[in-house]
Amino acid sequence: MIGFVIVSILYIILAIALLYRVFKGPHAVDRVVAGDSVDILTVVALVLFSVYSGRGIYLDIALSIAILGIIGTLLISKYLEGKL
Repeated sequence: MIGFVIVSILYIILAIALLYRVFKGPHAVDRVVAGDSVDILTVVALVLFSVYSGRGIYLDIALSIAILGIIGTLLISKYLEGKL
């Protein structure tokens, strides 16, 4: 239980740092990478919470978020390259 709380606090700190980069990034590429990292943190947090709570529904939600995050990152990258 203590370990879960410590990991949760670290994840919150990392998410705040990444959200700062999303809003204040010097370039669009930095914002895309930070947004993708927030997506990965969200997926990992949901997987950990699923293991902690013993409910499988959170794994389904985590997989859906991961798939949508990958598609979104690919679309934004193609747009920034000028190929979309």
